[in-house]
Amino acid sequence: MTVLVGYLPTAEGEAAFAAGLDEAKRRGEDLLAINSPRSGAPVSVEAADPHRLDDLTARAERSGVELRIQTTPHTGELADELLHIAASENASVIVIGLRRRSPVGKLFLGSTAQRILLTADRPVLAVKP
Repeated sequence: MTVLVGYLPTAEGEAAFAAGLDEAKRRGEDLLAINSPRSGAPVSVEAADPHRLDDLTARAERSGVELRIQTTPHTGELADELLHIAASENASVIVIGLRRRSPVGKLFLGSTAQRILLTADRPVLAVKP
């Protein structure tokens, strides 16, 4: 089985990666980090630069965890993409980072994390930086 991490190059993404790395080591499983920019976007803040991806790989190697990084762009909602990958990879747990949102922001805007938490068919570990 695999631990799946939704990774963005943000403080929340770093917290999710660290928690996912710990979880994979504890479970004796591989780690799959998904860094999926929106397809067709000329510039995406979701995409991690190659140096950051190299750093993630080095951290996993130091922890003795096998890491795969998937950077395939997504076309629909990121939550749907992560849930689809979790099912196809038979992930034992999904790890995501949470950011602080106001109650009004949660009500009107929804969130990728909220959709994952409410619709995932497997455990979700949600962490804050």
